[in-house]
Amino acid sequence: MSENPEKSPRQQNSEPPGGEPRRMNFSSMTLIMLAVLAIISVMAWSTSPSNFGTTVPYSFFVEQIRNDNVRSVEFHGELLTGRWIETPQPADDGPPGNLAPTFNTVLPPQVAGQKDLLQQLSDHNVAVVANPVSVMGFGDLLIWILMPLVFVFLMWTMMRRSQDPFGAGGMMGSFVRSPAKRFEKDEKSSTFDDVAGLKAAKQDLQEVVEFLRNPQRFTRIGAKIPKGVLLVGPPGTGKTLLARATAGEADVPYFSINGSEFIQMFVGVGATRVRDLFRTARAAAPCIVFIDEIDAVGRVRGAGVGGGHDEREQTLNQILSEMDGFDQGETVIVLAATNRHDVLDPALLRPGRFDRHVTVDLPARDGRLGILKVHTKRVPLDESVDLEALARTTMGYSGAELEKLVNESALKAAREDRRKVNMSDFLYAQDLVTMGVPREENMERAEKELTAWHEAGHAVLAWAQEGMDPVHKVSIVPRGRSLGVTQLMPESEIHNLGEKRLRARIVMTMGGRAAEKMIYDEYSAGAQGDIEQATQLARRMVAHWGMSELIGPVSFRQSEEHPFLGKEMHTYREFSEETARQIDIEVQRIIKESEATAIELLQQYRQQMNALVKALLADEDLERDRVAEILGERPFPQKNTEQQESAITADSARAESASEPAPAVPEDAAPENALPED
Repeated sequence: MSENPEKSPRQQNSEPPGGEPRRMNFSSMTLIMLAVLAIISVMAWSTSPSNFGTTVPYSFFVEQIRNDNVRSVEFHGELLTGRWIETPQPADDGPPGNLAPTFNTVLPPQVAGQKDLLQQLSDHNVAVVANPVSVMGFGDLLIWILMPLVFVFLMWTMMRRSQDPFGAGGMMGSFVRSPAKRFEKDEKSSTFDDVAGLKAAKQDLQEVVEFLRNPQRFTRIGAKIPKGVLLVGPPGTGKTLLARATAGEADVPYFSINGSEFIQMFVGVGATRVRDLFRTARAAAPCIVFIDEIDAVGRVRGAGVGGGHDEREQTLNQILSEMDGFDQGETVIVLAATNRHDVLDPALLRPGRFDRHVTVDLPARDGRLGILKVHTKRVPLDESVDLEALARTTMGYSGAELEKLVNESALKAAREDRRKVNMSDFLYAQDLVTMGVPREENMERAEKELTAWHEAGHAVLAWAQEGMDPVHKVSIVPRGRSLGVTQLMPESEIHNLGEKRLRARIVMTMGGRAAEKMIYDEYSAGAQGDIEQATQLARRMVAHWGMSELIGPVSFRQSEEHPFLGKEMHTYREFSEETARQIDIEVQRIIKESEATAIELLQQYRQQMNALVKALLADEDLERDRVAEILGERPFPQKNTEQQESAITADSARAESASEPAPAVPEDAAPENALPED
């Protein structure tokens, strides 16, 4: 730590060592410059012709010429100055007060350019002096010549203070100084106890905490602690909180900065801010430097489209250089967070820089329960609130969404002037987070019936097929851009899907369109989202996951994701047109077969669908128990939760024992809690 605890490392670094006299700071130079400008202004004002003697009217001046009381005059363009022979007494039409021996007046436009005045002055023996208007006077010379010289001198004086004018003590020190915020250990510091769930992430960071507490424990046996730790995860999963808790556990200072704060319009400012940040961190060691959203500055260099930026690349180069400059004995750990690790520069991720990659994923059921308990500590809960049930029904929620769930529940209870939050408040908030705010407009009866048949088709096919998750809620209340929603709720955590589940998913997705065809003998535009999801899922089954006998286990990528724009840049194919045609044929076959299966199942369970539509038109919102009561027992044998979890565990064990485990299905292919907007 620093010697003087009352001063920050930045303040201590700015003090001169030993008995060296302190250099003049920028504020003193500013005051001197303002004083010089004031002196120049006073001198220019005092030499102005308008301040020469007493200002008199032109008519009074002409009268004094006729009285032979003007000794001499000087022309200054439209201004005229002169001296009296005898100081005249003020007249009624003259200037007020006592007159001075000298005077000035303004020549009227019709007189300034004629010879009558000169002739009159000559007749009365008045000495005339004319000054050239095009030549600057003494005040003008001071303003136009001396002021630039003074400014250049001041700039040169300030630049002498440092060899690097962009340094922390240079002429632009206040502009290029690092804006990182420093947090000290206090009673409100976060610890790992404040971070619910994330057991694996906290276990990885515990080693960083131990190193900051006792670095000799590692260095004496030759171990090298990672210089950088990269926190990777979706937005809202608690990466910033985890970094702050790591600093709180280690009881060290914590510097926080966002990646975008390095970038400025001027090239070189970002690199200077990086140098200032690491200089300050070394002075405060041991400490933690946290860079949030590092992808704003750490993207791949040398990209001409969407990523080429000279200031950003120079800032990234300086970060790489600073991390390489750490001595092994320096206890400065750099934590960084991003949700786009795929666009980061490889030099930033290599060993020796960000050695550890800690995945901060969406919380599992136990993690969601812990997060709900943390956020409900200060919220009075009614006896009807079941946090375990909420944890089961909020699969896919991030920590931020769970916090919003608790807050929206408390807001609803406060609006209704209740002292405790009950379960109905949480169910309302869950719908608000998942589906949005209900729209105010009322649907026509025919449109309402069409939506009810559409959602009933989804719900019945989810209930009638094996491998589908139970129906959690069916609603025909317009929310956001959708007219209705069918929400499914998985009973267990599943990270890999088989072909049967995927085909059942497509069948259920086409259920709304199939129900419309059965009842109205036509299709509506409300099935657009269903068709898009079904097509995307079928194409991945055929072209990516090898679930087609005709195409075989070959991956055919049809587009290239641009790592800088975050979207598909252009069409890119490495296969023939014939293969593309076969892929399209297979996708169409899967979707048409799924739609035919959907129609067949809906005809088979027409009675259940009619009952569900009747209940939807009456109540508009149907919860899980009500849906189960209407549809009855599912038409296939159910496994209990323990059997499902044991089966998943056995599958995981077999996968781990294999030499080449099968890759998991990407996240975007996992079943969602709700169907896309209808």
